[in-house]
Amino acid sequence: MAITMTDTTASTDAIYFAPLLPWQQGLWAQLTERALTPPNHLPPALLAAGMQGMGKRAFVWRLVAWLLCYEQRSHPSGACGQCKSCQWLRSGTHPSLQVLPTASLPVSADHSQQESKAKSSKSAKAASKATLKIKVDDIRAMQPFIYQGGQGMRICVLDHAEQMTIAAANALLKTLEEPQSQVHLILISDVPAQLLPTIKSRVQQLPLQTIDHKIAHDYVTDKLGSTINREAVGPSAITQLLQLANGAPIAAISLAQAPWYNKRTLWMTTWQALRVGKRSSIAASDYWQSQLSITEFIKLSELMLLDIRRISLGLESMQRDVDMSAPLAKYQPSDSALNSLTLSLQGIKVSLHQNVQEKFAYDKLMQDLAQL
Repeated sequence: MAITMTDTTASTDAIYFAPLLPWQQGLWAQLTERALTPPNHLPPALLAAGMQGMGKRAFVWRLVAWLLCYEQRSHPSGACGQCKSCQWLRSGTHPSLQVLPTASLPVSADHSQQESKAKSSKSAKAASKATLKIKVDDIRAMQPFIYQGGQGMRICVLDHAEQMTIAAANALLKTLEEPQSQVHLILISDVPAQLLPTIKSRVQQLPLQTIDHKIAHDYVTDKLGSTINREAVGPSAITQLLQLANGAPIAAISLAQAPWYNKRTLWMTTWQALRVGKRSSIAASDYWQSQLSITEFIKLSELMLLDIRRISLGLESMQRDVDMSAPLAKYQPSDSALNSLTLSLQGIKVSLHQNVQEKFAYDKLMQDLAQL
């Protein structure tokens, strides 16, 4: 289907000009004040890092739009959306913005749907993962853009910065050591521990991970109120979602809306039936194939195994709405069995990238689950 300008505009509007997330208001005020204080006191290199689901990319793209906006002084709360710079962003053709990898540039119409479709295709998964790599040639190709003096504000965004090769990171390091006037480098990383220490020492990390619990709780409650039943948006349910999502509000919302989240009790029932031989692994595999994709079932299994391990260590279950204590009071799997199933899940993930059929992967997983 052809992508129309209207589609693209709607997509980029939702990225560059979206409302500021409530837990980011303090940081936004600090950064914009520094940028508006002559001379621009904003650090030349920033790092937005941390777990997925806390809104770091939403913050970065909003900041990019504002920094480039020609009317930023009269619109301190966000880009005006009307000036020539904002129009360039809408069309995906801004001459003062470069993004690596190029797949991260927010120009596609309904990027989230495309990403979802890519995740459902095993071949697309492997291709998508490959496109995230940032190579040394990518960094070198960006350098003329950085060093072209007298061209006004210029911004380079490196998404998935942890995917840089060693050679690319070393090439970027030279750029970070020689900051250019009116040039801002913004790195985004889901796994900052994988960044070279020399890179992290030369960028200022944005404090995006500190999210007030009440603000997060209210936000998740509000966003889920129109899409999930009343019971699921009760205070205890929201608290549980945030706990499972490590406090990340957007991740908590995605978790509540995941097709596997309301099948956690059923997972326990299946495991118990498999363990005592009341159900065959083939029958269980056939049933679950009609319910969830193998990727979704793996996510479900990982969450359940996490809580089973917690209970076996004498800790409380994070899932208060699923009865796990009663079954585990009668039987608890050994550490070696839990480790074996965890390794099996990882192996199945790898095999899916190698185009192994989902049915075979499901069959093996159910056989392994029966042995837990």
